[in-house]
Amino acid sequence: MLKQRLITALILLPLALYCVFGLALEWFAVAITVVMLGAAWEWSPIMGLRRPLSKALYTASVGTALVALQWCLPLTEIWQDKQLNPIYFWILVSGAIWWAIAIVLVLNYPNSRRLWARTRSIAGVFGYLTLIPAAAGMFAVRSLDYANEPLFGGFVLLFILLLVWAADVGAYFAGVRYGRNKLMPAVSPGKTMEGLCGGIALAFVVMMVVAQWVQVPAEQYSGFYFTGLLTVVVSVFGDLTESMFKRCAGVKDSGSLLPGHGGLLDRIDSLTAALPVFTLAYLWLLL
Repeated sequence: MLKQRLITALILLPLALYCVFGLALEWFAVAITVVMLGAAWEWSPIMGLRRPLSKALYTASVGTALVALQWCLPLTEIWQDKQLNPIYFWILVSGAIWWAIAIVLVLNYPNSRRLWARTRSIAGVFGYLTLIPAAAGMFAVRSLDYANEPLFGGFVLLFILLLVWAADVGAYFAGVRYGRNKLMPAVSPGKTMEGLCGGIALAFVVMMVVAQWVQVPAEQYSGFYFTGLLTVVVSVFGDLTESMFKRCAGVKDSGSLLPGHGGLLDRIDSLTAALPVFTLAYLWLLL
């Protein structure tokens, strides 16, 4: 499994970097939309949809929302004088509110499943709140100061990716080596407190390296580290939330597209939580 994960990661890493830095803004939006369509397809079984037509209709509804968002507001117009467009702002706020609710659901699982497990449409709404704000956060971050510094948003997005990847890698190896105490066995039996600490520690190392590399001003240290740590913690709950939904739906992996990782949704579950939360924290604490 580890060998498969490493091979898949080595293939995905240059592809992800090319999408972030090599694609023009409009093609970047197309690439992210395709990824979200794949994730929506994989979300369908979580809400109990099995027939291809039903899955296709749900996927199409997510795609329609993302295309409409880009049609109404091109990515080059998301920011005006360092102010985020209100449409994007409220989409991100709705995403942040959803993740606050999701954390409560995870912490109270399995009792919380009685609130949503019997109604298919509620899980579908949760899918919208997971995928659409995540895409909006990706668009907003990548388009940061695009007119003056086209790659600036790409480096901010890379920072988010590094935080999530570091948390994932640190948790995996610390959990394998030192894992003794289960984090939330009812939701994800494989995750441990030691793994969580290892993931946060490695992500904190990434933050320190980046802070020194870009010379973050001393007066912004508190906002910088708070934003980073908040993003990492929320990303962990992004993973746990998907695990909770899959457990209720009797699904082991969301798909089999990525050997060693499962499906697209399995690979981006942490990012779906990290992106809207990071973007809002960036607005309030750093920008």
